[in-house]
Amino acid sequence: MSRFTDELRDPWGLLLGATAGGVAWAVNVNPVAAGAVGVAVWLAKAFASAWVSTAGERRSEPEPPPVAKGSVEAGWLQRAERAAGSFADLTASMRGQILLDRIAAMTPQVHDTVATLRRLAGQASVTGAALTRFDPRLLHQEQARLTAARKVAGPDVAGELDRSIAALNAQQEVFDRLTAARGRVIARLESGTISLEGLVARVIEVSTMTATSAADGGTAALDELTSELELTRQSLREVEEATRGDLG
Repeated sequence: MSRFTDELRDPWGLLLGATAGGVAWAVNVNPVAAGAVGVAVWLAKAFASAWVSTAGERRSEPEPPPVAKGSVEAGWLQRAERAAGSFADLTASMRGQILLDRIAAMTPQVHDTVATLRRLAGQASVTGAALTRFDPRLLHQEQARLTAARKVAGPDVAGELDRSIAALNAQQEVFDRLTAARGRVIARLESGTISLEGLVARVIEVSTMTATSAADGGTAALDELTSELELTRQSLREVEEATRGDLG
C-alpha cells in the first residue's frame, strides 16, 4: 500500500476535511461547494503528509561506507567507473545509428551495477578496517601457549584456562568470518568490473557490425549483452545482501 493511501485513511485527515467543510457550510457556502472544500482539504493534508514522510525516508537512507584510498577494492571500483564512463562516451558517439536506442536503454543497468559495486567496495573497506584490529599471529601463539598449559594444568586452574581458550577461539572465528566475507566481496568486485569492461568491448564490436550493415548480427549480440548485464547486476545484488548478512 502506498504512503499516500495510508495518509488518506488517517482519521485526523478526515476530521480536518470534515471541519473545513463544516466551516465553509456555516458561512453560507453552497453545500456542494462546502463538501468540495472538505475533500480538497482532506486530499491536500494526505498529499502533504505523504510527501514529508517520503522525503524523510529518503534522507534517512544511509550513505554507503567510504572506500579506503589505495585499497584493492578502490582499484577495482575505479576500473568499473572508467568502464561506465567509456560506455557513456560510446553511447554519445553512436548517435544516429540504428541500434543506439537499444544500447542507450542499458544505461540504467550500467549505473545500477556501478552503484552496487561502489557499495560492495565500501563493505570491503569496512571489513578490511575491522581485520586490522586483529593480530592473527598473536592469536595463534596464545592458543598454542594456553593449549600446552591446559595439558599439564591442575583442576584448580583448568577451568580458567578453558575459558581463555574459548575466548581466543571465538576471536579466531570472527577473524575467519570477516576474512572470508572480504574475500568474497573482492572476488565479486573483480568479476563485476571485468564484466563491465567486457560489455564496453562488446558494444564497440556491435557498433562496428552496425557500421558495416550487419544489423541482424548486432541485434542478436545486443540481446545477449542485455541478458549478461542483467545477470551481473542481479548477482551483485545477491552478493551484497549476503555480505550484509555476514556482517550483521
